[in-house]
Order: sequence, then structure tokens, then C-alpha cells
Amino acid sequence: MDTNLITIIESIGIIAFAITGAIVAIKKGFDIFGIIVLGVITAVGGGAIRDIILGIEPPFMFQNPIYVILAFITSCLSFLCVRVLHFKFKKKRRFFSDTINFFDAIGLGIFAVTGANTAIAKGYGDMAFLCIFVGVISAIGGGMLRDILAKKIPFVLYKDIYAIAAIIGASMFYYMQKSGLNGMLCVFAPIITTISIRVLAPIYSLHLPKVVNFEIKDE
Repeated sequence: MDTNLITIIESIGIIAFAITGAIVAIKKGFDIFGIIVLGVITAVGGGAIRDIILGIEPPFMFQNPIYVILAFITSCLSFLCVRVLHFKFKKKRRFFSDTINFFDAIGLGIFAVTGANTAIAKGYGDMAFLCIFVGVISAIGGGMLRDILAKKIPFVLYKDIYAIAAIIGASMFYYMQKSGLNGMLCVFAPIITTISIRVLAPIYSLHLPKVVNFEIKDE
């Protein structure tokens, strides 16, 4: 994948994930430092886990801090926007929820693809499971760290179609690449598919099966 294209789409993903981290921190009542920390960790956390799995030392976020700086600026701007405009939000809960879902979907789609691409670029192109796994962990890792720090059950474990969307996106990218299809199609088709699944899941109340109304009384 072209290096400039990777930089552009990853920058979009960083911005998207930083916004979700900042919004979650704002909802939890964090101060500006906490908002920045959560925004940055959400944005670069998945990539750091990816690099550790692939043996990239130090992780790319330390080799080139441009993504950390971008996440920092985005978190600050998110804080300022909410602080200035919050009185105009008539339905704050719905606004925050929709904002998180929308930008989370963008980050999820982008990092499912770029994570798998990083594994391929590092010479693991013949290891399908590794490439897809790295794509998925790149996509969901930052969000999991965000939720843990915010004292929430990680979103991926219980709500909507989340990890499944990332698995589909990473798998599409990997097998389309292996099939030798057009480079731009290999990139944007999986990203759009992942975003679409993630956005439509809460709209149509799509969930994985789970046990409901199940209670065990303590003895």
C-alpha cells in the first residue's frame, strides 16, 4: 500500500479515535488532562499493541510522534468544542452516543485495514490468521483501553456488532490483497464495509446472541 495513502487514512483514523476518547472522558467528568490522556490512548493504543505483537521496537508512536501530536490536538479541540457549544445540545446523551458511534466506526474501519497491512508489510503475508488478528487488535485495542480507563466494560464485549465488523474488514483486505485486486479497491472496500456494519448495527439493533434475563442467586 502506498506510504502516503497510509499516512492520510491513518491520520483520519487517529482523529476519529481521539474524538471518541475525548468524548468518553468528557462524559465521565474528566479534566482537560484526563481528556487528553484518554483521547491519545484511544487513538494510538491499538497501534502500539499491534507493534508489540509484530516485534516493532520501539512502537511506531515513539519513533514518529506525529500521530500522538495529532491525537493531542484533536483531544484539545474536542474539549473546546464541547465546552463552548454544550449549551446548544438539546439531547446531550443522544449527541454523545451518536458522535462516539460514528467516529468509532471510522477508526475501526481504517485500523482494521492498516493493521493487517502492517503485518503484510513486515513479511507475514502468508500467515492469514496473524494478519487478520493484528488488523482486528489494531482496530479494537484503543477502544478497549479507553473503556478500561473510564471504568467501563469494554464495548467490544457486549454491545452491537463491533469486533465482528473489524474481523470482516481485516479479512476482506487480506484476501483481496492476496487475490491481486486493484490497490485502492482493496483499501476502501473493506473500510467502507466495516464502517457500514458498525454504523448500521445500533440503528437496526443488531447484536450477537447472548443470554438474557438470566440471574444466579448467591447461596
